[in-house]
Amino acid sequence: MGVSYLLDTHALIWLSSRRRSPSVELIAALEGGDGAPFVSAVSAFEISTKVRLGKLDEARALAHGWGTLVPALGARTLELNDRHALLAGRLEWPHKDPFDRLLAAQAITEGLTLVTADPAFDTAPGLSLLRW
Repeated sequence: MGVSYLLDTHALIWLSSRRRSPSVELIAALEGGDGAPFVSAVSAFEISTKVRLGKLDEARALAHGWGTLVPALGARTLELNDRHALLAGRLEWPHKDPFDRLLAAQAITEGLTLVTADPAFDTAPGLSLLRW
């Protein structure tokens, strides 16, 4: 059995905008995974919030075209549930960003490897990472 992946929000933005290309190794890992990578409903919330606040204009197209752009990337949506939220709240990890805490909790709970370039995730206990 292979590995399944969850894209961190910035990885999703980079893929959708083609702003930063993934390495050959990352593409091979994603293509060799157990099905299409997941994107989180948490990322939808983070992107739409930051676009509304004027902090993430580069993701405006993704925020407005989520329903077609995410499937076009070959990704599946991972909904947020109470198990994810409870783990995010009690996770012994000093990182305070609520979006990151929820993404980490989803990956841990669902047995997914998080695709990220963010070093903040390095110290999240029990989290498997794949570097962008």
